[in-house]
Amino acid sequence: FHAFDHARHFLNASKRILGLTYESLVGGLIGVRHRGTRVLVSVSNVSVEADAIGALTTLPSVIDGAEALRKKHAGRSIISGIAVAQRLSGVSYKLLAFERLLIDYPVWHSKVVLLQRCLIPGTRRVDEADTLREVRHLVKRIQDRFGPEVIDYDEQVGSVYPVDDRLSIWMASRVMMHAPIREGLNLCPLEYIFVKGSSGRDGDEPGVVIASEFAAVSSILNGALRVNPYDIQMCVTSIDSALSMSLDEREARKGRDIDFVSNSPSGLWTRNVLRDLNDATLEGSKLEAIGEASPDTVLAREAELCLERLDPPSLEAAYSSTRTRVFIIDFNGTLVVKEPAGKYLKREILGTSGFRPSAATCLALQRLCSDRRNTVYVVSGDSQANLEAAMGGVPGLGLAASNGTCFSDPGSGGGGTDGEKRVWQYLEFGVDWAAVKKVAMPIISKFTARTNGSYVKLSHSSIGWSYYSCDPEWGSLQASHLVTELGEALRGFDVRFVALKGIVEVVPRNGHKGHIVKNILERVKAREGDVDFVLCMGDDIADEKMFTSVINFSAQSQGDSSYAFNVAVGKKPTNASFYVDSASDVGDILVGLSGDREMYMRQQSQASESSVDFS
Repeated sequence: FHAFDHARHFLNASKRILGLTYESLVGGLIGVRHRGTRVLVSVSNVSVEADAIGALTTLPSVIDGAEALRKKHAGRSIISGIAVAQRLSGVSYKLLAFERLLIDYPVWHSKVVLLQRCLIPGTRRVDEADTLREVRHLVKRIQDRFGPEVIDYDEQVGSVYPVDDRLSIWMASRVMMHAPIREGLNLCPLEYIFVKGSSGRDGDEPGVVIASEFAAVSSILNGALRVNPYDIQMCVTSIDSALSMSLDEREARKGRDIDFVSNSPSGLWTRNVLRDLNDATLEGSKLEAIGEASPDTVLAREAELCLERLDPPSLEAAYSSTRTRVFIIDFNGTLVVKEPAGKYLKREILGTSGFRPSAATCLALQRLCSDRRNTVYVVSGDSQANLEAAMGGVPGLGLAASNGTCFSDPGSGGGGTDGEKRVWQYLEFGVDWAAVKKVAMPIISKFTARTNGSYVKLSHSSIGWSYYSCDPEWGSLQASHLVTELGEALRGFDVRFVALKGIVEVVPRNGHKGHIVKNILERVKAREGDVDFVLCMGDDIADEKMFTSVINFSAQSQGDSSYAFNVAVGKKPTNASFYVDSASDVGDILVGLSGDREMYMRQQSQASESSVDFS
């Protein structure tokens, strides 16, 4: 990126859309980890091609053009500007400021002229037509009041102004005003500084740049006068200061920028980016060789490198050769894709509400549940009501909600079982939730009111505050303050705080998904004598306790031919032994295990067709 403002927008988008956070690297670099790969975010400024522009300024057409402008506006100081005729270029605000200058400072009536050129690229026709109509109206109004000599206005079709004409304008101008209300990198102010600061011709003096604080160049140029285009009076004062500025101050302002402007061509910018990439690569190699900071980090990275992609044929072979099987599957992010949240959408329910697995996945679950050798549970951090609404219609499916603090066994009603209502059981951890809510809710309500997009999530044994739909930085800041304030208020209760992606939860100190997984496995073992096949799948940090419980249970198993498959959705540091890429892969696996080969092949065919590029 050319400016940190742009890099910050990218980091915010990465956090909002992908849930990624950045890390600081040696040398001031920024890294973002995505799917096991470190993405380098580099910020480096670029200037104009000084050698080429220096050669062009010696051309007779440029010199003659500048002289013609000086003669045309003899006795007047030229304020120049070249902009696209679109609203974001801020030409109308510049004209309003110039009009106010002539009103408030009558002394400049006969001493100044605004030389404005507007480009019409034709890329946004409605915007350009509206902007040109407004600009022409303002130009006519100013000329009618103060005379045609105060504005030299012209329009040109195209997106680039001819370079020789552009350099002639810079050479003849005393002030260059660049006032967009939103813009990326525009090299015209840098070009102006170079032309005015490096010519060395007799009579040429340094110019002054007035730059909008919303333009990328405002963070690059140290000698420019920064203005807010919306603040007309501020712009008027800056124009007057630029026109009245002494030669010594103009020289000093030029000195702040001329070295960078003259010695930072695109070739150097490219080399800087490649250098940063090389430094980050070398640093990554060192970290892999000698370890980073702590043994835990090294072990996590090694585990990520050793993680294998799940092989469906091997899984199906193990499934076919066993007789007592347990399936434990996370819901949000594993069976269904997490819902992308709108930025300012207020909700009272989780992002998965209303979302269900595909029809093929639901049918596969139903077929697996109908096999008496299988015990299938869906475990979720969502509320009991939401989980039952989404998955309660699958006959024979066990459900565990609120991270396993409440559960409904297979065959306990629901799912079309003679119209019976599901029977739910609850794990108690010795926490008086009525008292916890009485203390916590006033605090959480205060943070919800001040954080747009946040909402409260209540379940049997937890209180959650979700900021997934909020501005990422503001939401994270409020979450950190909320945890601090709740920690003080709930110090006397046996609870802890869990910070997941976009949510803070108050849960029992000993409550997590691992307890319900251990409970399920031990009850199936007591009923059947042993468990020789376990498939556990999850996607986030809350599911790591499930993987740990499966590992501990397998270590105590007496069977010689038992299988345990811990599968993470997405490749990352995890306690799982295998991974799949996405929730759609989980559905394909369940369809394959259910024995419906025709449906499995049809899903594979549809997936391959959807990836075809029709462009």
